[in-house]
Amino acid sequence: MMMRCMVGLLTLTLVTTTARAGLEEYVKKADSSFEWKLKGQRLVNGAKIYEIDLTSQTWQTIPWKHDLVVIVPPDVKPTSTMFLFNTGGKSSLTSLLLANDLATKMKAPVAFLFGIPAQPLFDGLREDALIAETFVRYLKTGDAEWPLLFPMVKSLVKAMDALQAFSQQEFKTELKDFVVAGASKRGWTTWLTAAVEPRVKAIAPMVIDTLNMQKQLPYQLESYGAYSEQIRDYTRRKLAPPPKTPEAQKLWAMVDPWVYRDKIKIPKLILNGTNDPYWTQDALNLYWDDLNGEKWICYVPNAGHNLQEKGATGLAALTRVGGTLPAFTRAYIHNKPLPKLTWKHGESGDKFTVKVTSDIEPTKARLWVADAPTRDFRNSTWKESPAQLNKGEILAQTEAPASGCRVFFVECEYNLDGLTCYFSTQVRIVGTPEKK
Repeated sequence: MMMRCMVGLLTLTLVTTTARAGLEEYVKKADSSFEWKLKGQRLVNGAKIYEIDLTSQTWQTIPWKHDLVVIVPPDVKPTSTMFLFNTGGKSSLTSLLLANDLATKMKAPVAFLFGIPAQPLFDGLREDALIAETFVRYLKTGDAEWPLLFPMVKSLVKAMDALQAFSQQEFKTELKDFVVAGASKRGWTTWLTAAVEPRVKAIAPMVIDTLNMQKQLPYQLESYGAYSEQIRDYTRRKLAPPPKTPEAQKLWAMVDPWVYRDKIKIPKLILNGTNDPYWTQDALNLYWDDLNGEKWICYVPNAGHNLQEKGATGLAALTRVGGTLPAFTRAYIHNKPLPKLTWKHGESGDKFTVKVTSDIEPTKARLWVADAPTRDFRNSTWKESPAQLNKGEILAQTEAPASGCRVFFVECEYNLDGLTCYFSTQVRIVGTPEKK
């Protein structure tokens, strides 16, 4: 039995090491098709917009071309750290307004990289269907360059190369490092970029609550009774659950950020919606304790995969993201302090408690609670109540529901240099699922 365990550990180590090498080798591989060109500049709401044409690479004979936009609001000066947001599609007025809002709050230039990934490809495939197709092609061919996350990561790395050259050329300023963010599979890309690129100073991955995939998938099945419909592009290609083959184990090791956790020691802000249908409500608990370095959580109550808050439109629908993300980023551009939070879940009689300490006193603290018949809270409504706040110490409590399950967390609200931002604790689920 001991020998079998040692062989299994050795196999896992070899798979993990090979997976890391595959990503790093692809990103570092020379590619003569890389080029960038300043296409032009214009003003939008007083902000100067620089538009760059970027070719990041040629992947599987396909050139990857991107819109790369730098936004500099009035009275904002170039900085040695730049916020880099990676997203899909092409530049639009809506994205420029969002970028300008972030840059104004961050008091620094902001870059938006579009076209992550290049799509549609292979007879019109997009997004998860496209990623799944490349995973299947890797399993069939053994070509380690097939997983689409690899060129997605390289796109960010080459965008950094272009932005450093651009900053030197246009601003006469040395751009040294980046705070990187993105949502969903672009959040996935954010994690992996941090694993291989030393210029990444901090990250803010959004709505990609699936690290430690080998545990996440069985846990989702246990919690929901079936896999989420949102990951059907992977289940119908028989990628989830992962096949019990060395090739499949290597594939998931190559693309699971959890495998790279000892290399991602930089500060990180994780932003999730409480009603995101992709993941279980407490998915973060399967990897939070494994993360190295400073880390923060921001849960957006009653928000789905788009992080938009109910009852609001436009930028107002992104209140929590629109305050917390700039506050986090500004801290690492301008050396501003962020609150350090610790918390502990406990029980007292028939009450469940959360005790939180914060070295910077929040302006408000609240307990968020949602109920459901089972551990499936995707359609639940979250309700808030005040938490006790006393000089940086917060105490909140709730009880188990009369039937079914309850989930809860504490949120602390801060005013940091004029920005309202929100940091959360982990969630906890209590109660007993009702029998169907």
